Amino acid sequence: MDEATFTIEGPDGNTNDVTIPARLVELFTEEDDDSQAQAVGDITLMAFAQRAHMLVHHSEDEPTEELQAVEEATLDQFEQRFGVTYAEATGHQH
Repeated sequence: MDEATFTIEGPDGNTNDVTIPARLVELFTEEDDDSQAQAVGDITLMAFAQRAHMLVHHSEDEPTEELQAVEEATLDQFEQRFGVTYAEATGHQH
């Protein structure tokens, strides 16, 4: 099966490669004609938003103010990128 490798570069200049089946990436780019890098970026932000939401609203521990601020900033980025709130996109509200 063909693969596609994407390189992620952090603010410190370190990089990490992630390899995904090429067809999977194509499935997420065909409808909107987005670039493959755009699709991988979109899914990355979605995953981080989901994880932040889970840490704040679905963990046993009470979230710290810092963690709540991180979730809020992540959800703001989500809304800026997708034009809808996380709650609207997922149908999951608190």
